[in-house]
Amino acid sequence: MFTTISGIKVGHYTDTKAMTGCTVILCPPGAVGSCDMRGSAPGSRETPLLDPEKTMNQVHAILLTGGSAFGLAAADGVVNYLVEKKIGYETPWVKVPIVPAAVVFDLNVGDKNVRPLPAHAYEACKVATDGNIERGSVGAGTGATVGKWMGPQYWMKGGIGVAEYKYNDLIVSAFAVVNAVGDVYDEYGKILAGARHPDGGFWAEVDPDARFGETPLPLNTNTTLVVVASNAKLNKMDVYKMCRRAQSGMARAIKPVHTSHDGDCVFGLATGVVDIQIDYAAEIAAEVTAEAIRDGVRSAKGTEVIPGFK
Repeated sequence: MFTTISGIKVGHYTDTKAMTGCTVILCPPGAVGSCDMRGSAPGSRETPLLDPEKTMNQVHAILLTGGSAFGLAAADGVVNYLVEKKIGYETPWVKVPIVPAAVVFDLNVGDKNVRPLPAHAYEACKVATDGNIERGSVGAGTGATVGKWMGPQYWMKGGIGVAEYKYNDLIVSAFAVVNAVGDVYDEYGKILAGARHPDGGFWAEVDPDARFGETPLPLNTNTTLVVVASNAKLNKMDVYKMCRRAQSGMARAIKPVHTSHDGDCVFGLATGVVDIQIDYAAEIAAEVTAEAIRDGVRSAKGTEVIPGFK
């Protein structure tokens, strides 16, 4: 699973009643981070620090959360947890935890007035594990949905998925929160979950010429979030390149992707153990990203009104 990379731990907070939650990825000392954003509607915190031209290299944790922009406040709970553990960027006065965060929009399911709070993210840190982790309708993927391009009456459940590739000592892993406006496709080009046709099947298969519905969709209500990590020795620019290639993996699994309705974001982490050529690690990152996205919908559980793959 994702957590076989030494030092990385993952924890969830899940509110099944309100259909929201958050997920934290705790990083080992010295982890190098970057990110790449696509689409027109991102919601994030501290991501400018991850630009390869910026001087900050360290990342101590990453928060993925529901609640749209409201959910960004939950990152304070991760910061508080790291402060207690004396983890952060060393300054002459205090250690400052670097905790980038990104959100998905899940206010259109469950209770729109309930969002992840700092206390919830703190709890996710406390239960974070380097063993097997829950997937599907948990954490930041609790209220995730996909296939909304023809309108919400045709959507299906999204969720959290993981995938990993090992070769000798190299490990490349991906962790995805799948909340796309588009459909999710398997490795053979068949739709796994997406906009359902009222007569059965999927809109894109029944009517290949179908596009976005005639009624404009609400903007800024979708996003797929990915954390791709490797135990490779990569500098910040290399991690950024890995993130960009992972976005190609997103495009292999989601159609349409990176639209005006999405704020797709890939975070990258490198823990600095194995010497490897960047293009090798980056292409693997693209593959595991696609597989994690597929796993997210395969693992998702439907509700009374939103069907899931299962």
